[in-house]
Amino acid sequence: MEDKPTILVVDDTPENIDILVGILKESYRVKAAISGEKALKSAKKNPPDLILLDIMMPGMDGYQVFEQLKADPVTANVPVVFVTGRSESADLEKGMAMGARGYLTKPVDPVKVTTLVHEILS
Repeated sequence: MEDKPTILVVDDTPENIDILVGILKESYRVKAAISGEKALKSAKKNPPDLILLDIMMPGMDGYQVFEQLKADPVTANVPVVFVTGRSESADLEKGMAMGARGYLTKPVDPVKVTTLVHEILS
């Protein structure tokens, strides 16, 4: 059996996690975290092949999570795609300037999600 790449979905809204898991579960192993802190613990323990990271979360936002991921040698090379309800170009520019591999807006488009994930993980 082929080993599927692992994707960590990070979002504080369980419904958003469910949508992304539903889109990706056929082709990938999908794990979820409902906070930035849980995402960091999970990623450090078992680094995924890709992280889909919500920006707007209580406590630690996606930008703060991203900075900590990139500062840790264990997770520094894991590609990150920001997923957010915000569509302002300043958010896109900030995420890409930080080194994100992509940006998806909510509600997510299943075709855009699968296309971007496939491009990054191929």
